[in-house]
Amino acid sequence: MKQLVLLLTAFALSLTGFGQGNNYVQNYKKFEGLALTPPMGWNSWNKFACNVDEQLIRETADAMVSSGMKEAGYTYINIDDCWHGDRDSLGFIHPDPKRFPSGMKALADYVHSKGLKLGLYSDAGSQTCGGRPGSRGFEFQDAKMYAEWGIDYLKYDWCNTEGLKAEGAYKTITAALRKAGRPIVLSICEWGDNKPWEWGKEVGHLWRTTGDIYNCFDCVEDHGTWKSWGVMQILDKQESLRQYAGPGHWNDPDMMEVGNGMAVNEDRAHFTMWSMLAAPLIAGNDLRKMSKETVALLTDKEVIAINQDKLGIQGFKYASKDSVETWLKPLDNGKWAVAFLNRGKAPRKVSFDWKNTPITDDFSKKELNAAKTTYNIRNVWAKKYLGNTKKAFAGTVPGHDVILLVLGT
Repeated sequence: MKQLVLLLTAFALSLTGFGQGNNYVQNYKKFEGLALTPPMGWNSWNKFACNVDEQLIRETADAMVSSGMKEAGYTYINIDDCWHGDRDSLGFIHPDPKRFPSGMKALADYVHSKGLKLGLYSDAGSQTCGGRPGSRGFEFQDAKMYAEWGIDYLKYDWCNTEGLKAEGAYKTITAALRKAGRPIVLSICEWGDNKPWEWGKEVGHLWRTTGDIYNCFDCVEDHGTWKSWGVMQILDKQESLRQYAGPGHWNDPDMMEVGNGMAVNEDRAHFTMWSMLAAPLIAGNDLRKMSKETVALLTDKEVIAINQDKLGIQGFKYASKDSVETWLKPLDNGKWAVAFLNRGKAPRKVSFDWKNTPITDDFSKKELNAAKTTYNIRNVWAKKYLGNTKKAFAGTVPGHDVILLVLGT
């Protein structure tokens, strides 16, 4: 009799647990079908930091269209930190009424009217990095507001997260976004501290792999308790991560600094390597005041095509000699992108004997074998063909610059 009572009690408890599970189960998986190629857009932080308002965002959306960036594939206008006002008596977040007097819904409608999408920023902690209200404890309310406003992209930061575990915190905001019902791209921004590439694929669409970038080609800025990294330092930190990237889930080496003060050749190398990495192409400059050179770089359709290739394979460093690195990226239709990156200040001669250098990418299983297949060679930045792979390649890479080739049949 005692055994029967125990069995019935256990059965009743299991039913109770099962019922609660059905009532309160959460969906911790991101919206599928988004960011099938690396996201392209703009973010306010690199240039404007906390100095954001609705006029800037409207003018940036206008500039994205008029500059040709929209036509080139840029889609997202992302407002970073400091847009926040206060929470109301029920805990719902509202934009700063002085900076965004028309409200976020009206701003989203304006951006959408341009054929673009609007992104916002929040933080997994109690406060954002800029000291505004974070989403901790308010995740479902914040997600509900984002959906009501018509937000399309959320960058979710990692300041003031005392005691939180990253994977759990990002699963919570994913569940909140799913509950709100509007498909939103989730950008995981915890700086690579908790190896998001190991768990982020199911949770978000992209994840930061490093700390913050800043507008220097090859240097480190020490803030005491943290550091900002130059373009080359960020590039080095992508080592051993390429197997985690692919359609819908991307390694994010941070927003670009193109147009923010580096030399044109350095900007060209920066943009090229982000394209080779299949990295999100999120501009961080003032789109309203771009030089012709900056516009030409950011809208180069041949370079963007390398980044946006539908295979979604992240490029890899094949060789390094003196200051020159050779990078390769398999592309669709048997094509290959090849970049010769000169990290030094002095020009360097480079050569490559295609026919006697067969290459197999162990990750993608793609093969570049000019002994079996003759490829035509396109110099992408120079906009000219260089013959084919029957003849070895030779060229000179200027300091802090690149030669970018595409090989195709």
